[in-house]
Amino acid sequence: MINRFLDRLNEKIIVFDGAMGTSIQRLNLSADDFWDKEGCNELLVLSKPQAIADIHASFLEVGCDVVETDTFGGTRIVLEDYDLADKVYAINQAAAKLARQVANDFSTSGQPRFVAGSMGPGTKLPTLQHATYADLRDAYSEQVRGLIDGGVDLLIVETVQDILQAKAALNAIFGEFRRRKTRIPVVASVTMETTGTMLLGTDMLGALTALEPFPVDVIGLNCATGPKAMSEHVRTLMSHSPKAISVIPNAGLPQNIDGEMVYDLTPNELAHDLGHFVDDMHVNIVGGCCGTTPTHLKQVVEEAGRENPRPRQPQFEPAASSLYSVSAFEQEPKPLLIGERTNANGSKKFREFLLQEDWDGLLSIAREQINEGAHMLDVCVAYVGRDEARDMLEFVSRLNAHSTIPLMIDSTEVNAIRTALENITGRAVVNSINLEDGEAKAREVIQLCQEFGAGLVCLTIDEDGMAKTAEQKLAVARRIYDLAVNQMGMRASDLFFDTLTFTLGSGDAEFRKSAMETLNGIRLIKKELPGVHTSLGVSNVSFGLNPA
Repeated sequence: MINRFLDRLNEKIIVFDGAMGTSIQRLNLSADDFWDKEGCNELLVLSKPQAIADIHASFLEVGCDVVETDTFGGTRIVLEDYDLADKVYAINQAAAKLARQVANDFSTSGQPRFVAGSMGPGTKLPTLQHATYADLRDAYSEQVRGLIDGGVDLLIVETVQDILQAKAALNAIFGEFRRRKTRIPVVASVTMETTGTMLLGTDMLGALTALEPFPVDVIGLNCATGPKAMSEHVRTLMSHSPKAISVIPNAGLPQNIDGEMVYDLTPNELAHDLGHFVDDMHVNIVGGCCGTTPTHLKQVVEEAGRENPRPRQPQFEPAASSLYSVSAFEQEPKPLLIGERTNANGSKKFREFLLQEDWDGLLSIAREQINEGAHMLDVCVAYVGRDEARDMLEFVSRLNAHSTIPLMIDSTEVNAIRTALENITGRAVVNSINLEDGEAKAREVIQLCQEFGAGLVCLTIDEDGMAKTAEQKLAVARRIYDLAVNQMGMRASDLFFDTLTFTLGSGDAEFRKSAMETLNGIRLIKKELPGVHTSLGVSNVSFGLNPA
């Protein structure tokens, strides 16, 4: 069934089920049904399993291909509010088994039915420091183990309000896959508010930029609004996403009438709009979120659940992102400008602020570079005698909320790099690796970049020091490329090669042609390693020279 889901995704438009919460509310269950923990819908898989089984069946009866487990709030972080932290695994496993049994009852050779393990956003946003990335990842890991053991066919990280929360969930998933040496499909689905962005201000392109590097199979939208308000976001995915697209909207915007949430979108209206997304925007998965009933989904199946999804030709551009914006790696006009004054080694003013622990002063330097047109900020807080990881946490956690442009983490310390990446909501670039001490440390940093979907700067330095000729620079670049791409699975478009240069002001005859060797090295790397990017600290050429 695992591979069959992806096969089926290529054969037809997949229709997910409708709203679990809405369906539960319509049952008018008692406090006893919830074991006096009213509001904890997830507990019903233990206390009232037949009710949940009937809900699954109601959506399968009208033709849905996928039912989601009743585990939207199934992490420890949510369940501990109901004193159910000790039942996280049991609830998730039971929910998956229950859905699996019902799906099996409805499956036929012509229409297999699938179970998606639902993983909601929880109640804490790591970008706002409600919880740490590590705590969220561990909480999701516990949920994932129960869902997989219960027999789900795929996992859906849905209603994502904070990209950093999604990273924690996805890394919990892929970490569990590595431990089990197995793999099932994964969907990542974000929620866009009526403001046009996610809750914390990330737009659709920013969300795609941060999520696309992860090995997910589908990226899409769910919840928050009805389908019409999703149109521009779906159009962005249609144009740019290389992954399959899912669209699972509410039955319109909710209205509170006499204490009850009411959704006004009719089944015909929902089906019509989702049919438009299928026909004109070539989405692959449709379904219903809050307020959608079996009646809604029956219409959706009839309108949109057709064979042969239409192919797309998306134009995906490798980029980095902040909480608020995207900076493409290939700027037009060139070049990509990296502000380097947020660097303790390159800016005396920055270093003085750092020693005083004047975090507002450090932010003021960042703002100056943003105002001057930088596309990214190079962040280096390494200074002798200080705790680099601590300083990185203090500064990056502030930059994450205040910088409108993406960050380049400039460090040679693996712990400091991890600290930074665990606190960056968007997609960062890590600066840098080299082969001066062999491959071991480079491997560690590459693994971190893969874990967090980061780009990577690679310096043309090996065991013999900095490569001086263009041919030597290419030779080192080939070694790093082979390690990062061929051996460890990064993509060429994730990499920047910095060919480095010596200053002309040294007076050393050996280095008089160093700038030309650097330029020729860039040409060779671009030619021989297609798809990679290059970077260069051009001011190094003139370092130490007086004004003319």
